[in-house]
Amino acid sequence: MWLKAFHIIFMVTWFAGLFYLPRLFVYHAMAEDEIGRERFKIMERKLYFGIMTPGMILTFVFGIWMLADYAWALYGRQGWLHAKLALLVGLVAYHLACGKWLLDFKHDRNRHSHVFYRWINEVPVLFLFAIVILATVKPF
Repeated sequence: MWLKAFHIIFMVTWFAGLFYLPRLFVYHAMAEDEIGRERFKIMERKLYFGIMTPGMILTFVFGIWMLADYAWALYGRQGWLHAKLALLVGLVAYHLACGKWLLDFKHDRNRHSHVFYRWINEVPVLFLFAIVILATVKPF
């Protein structure tokens, strides 16, 4: 149960960043002064590299540990686990896209409006719902 507890703790940490970083992008895209834009660059960098990425890595470390320890033997033939793992690939792609947008802001080459980032901010909600339902309900 310790592995599952740490897996969940770091998953929550990762998702906190996935929810907050695009919100920072919204405000950054709306910023009109240089001091504000520079402040957002610092906040975004610290969030992505100091919280989100370590959260993602540790989520995977404890998840893979659980798979190797017991979960694959118990659930390896069940479709929900394969669906969850596929969704995780999509979530990592979203994480990396956030990193790309972070670099765009860092180099002052953002091409998206604050409205784009408002919509993008909803993407992790869909992943969260699907992954949590698959892991808890195990529907198939």
